[in-house]
Amino acid sequence: MIKTVSAPDGIEGPGFFATKLDEVVGMGRKNSLWPLPFATSCCGIEFMATMATTYDFSRFGSERPSFSPRQADLLMVMGTIAKKMGPVLRQVYEQMAEPRWVLSVGACASSGGIFDTYSVLQGIDEIIPVDVYVPGCPPRPEQIIDGFMQIQELVQKESTRRRHSEEYIQLMAKYKMQ
Repeated sequence: MIKTVSAPDGIEGPGFFATKLDEVVGMGRKNSLWPLPFATSCCGIEFMATMATTYDFSRFGSERPSFSPRQADLLMVMGTIAKKMGPVLRQVYEQMAEPRWVLSVGACASSGGIFDTYSVLQGIDEIIPVDVYVPGCPPRPEQIIDGFMQIQELVQKESTRRRHSEEYIQLMAKYKMQ
């Protein structure tokens, strides 16, 4: 079934259409996310299945996975993150341009999973802010797609001024970022 998306609310007339800038920017961003897959374990294999033809991740406007943080706006962290890998993950996040979003895929990235040991980070939200969590060990491709669609909703509804709000500045200060 094909679901069509209507234009944002606005004023229409012959030859013109006026609406809020936030809504147009949100609609454009929502359908052109460039994900950076940061996959370390079995969740990465599920992500590969999600990118394949059976699930066709590209139909959501993300057919171009970026392997450069400077060209990505969605960080998809999948799998076990060792504490030694934590600074690398944080550096990748900091190299991404604003606006940027984070999707934590799987139990290991979200909470350390079954690895409750001294060497495994017990959730990536200890070092970077996370927007959406995808549960599972490993999560099915349908769950990854659902998480991505939740990110799309968040992106569409986000104000262009949110990143300059006091709440966002406090969140970044919590992680000791500017």
